[in-house]
Amino acid sequence: MCRHSGPLMIVLAIMVWCSGRADGGVQSDSLARALDKERHKGDEWLKSSPSSYLATISRTDFAERSTLTVGSASDNDVVLEEPFVSGHHVAVTVVGDSFQVRAVDPEASFTVSGETVRWAVVGPSAVGIGRLRLRLSHQRYPAIIVFDPESPRFKEYRGLRYYPVDTSYRFVLALRANPKPDTVVILSTRGNKRRALRVGWFDFTLDGKELSLEVHRLLEPGIGEESISIFFTDETSGTETYPVGRYVDPEPMPGGQYVVDFNRSYNPACAFSDHYNCPIPPEANHLPVSIRAGEMDPHGGDH
Repeated sequence: MCRHSGPLMIVLAIMVWCSGRADGGVQSDSLARALDKERHKGDEWLKSSPSSYLATISRTDFAERSTLTVGSASDNDVVLEEPFVSGHHVAVTVVGDSFQVRAVDPEASFTVSGETVRWAVVGPSAVGIGRLRLRLSHQRYPAIIVFDPESPRFKEYRGLRYYPVDTSYRFVLALRANPKPDTVVILSTRGNKRRALRVGWFDFTLDGKELSLEVHRLLEPGIGEESISIFFTDETSGTETYPVGRYVDPEPMPGGQYVVDFNRSYNPACAFSDHYNCPIPPEANHLPVSIRAGEMDPHGGDH
């Protein structure tokens, strides 16, 4: 049976999403095939992409500094001992919500969107030095994360693990808007206090329990005005699923409704690399039920 909330008209409008259909679950099978394709694509990205979480080899936070230097010399803030990196290759300066990147040594250069330059101002993004990528992460706590397609961590990858697709964990919901959206603090895995707007709640029923999840928009560079997120834990967290929690992205639909599909719940980047600064689900978003849908703990409970 497809669990949902809302008036009868909404129920009728979303019957095509439900598994309990007279057509023998054709829509459920279609959803499973689509998710299998997405999961295969995610697995391929993780185990081979130069931008994979597994490609990260270092992180350096700006902390109280406005500029970090990158080069092969030992006096740099970020030391990259590679033959294609000059002694003092680039200096990266935080300028508001952006970064100014400039080559220091006369022979030094870097790439931005495939173009070789010696100076650029960019938003939260990445620049290239040889085979390496420097991700310029902001989140109000700026950092440089170095990616290497030859990272040894690729060899440690054990694959992704998922629960079987179950459409009873797929909901079409109205956002109960916060009448006075307030700013809250979302703690992170690196101990930072990240600001977010509490935009409202999603209310639904699961296993006979009335449940609610806070919905947030992180107040950080690069986050769109319409972007909303759900960070949650449940009774599987720390046993079957990643201890920190999981995320699920509401999918907007015409008419102001959202699909909240826990089959698409996923682990944060920090489940694969310590070089990320991931939001920790607030206590209010602990669900007192087991959400056996979506991504499982990639470590198999071995932490």
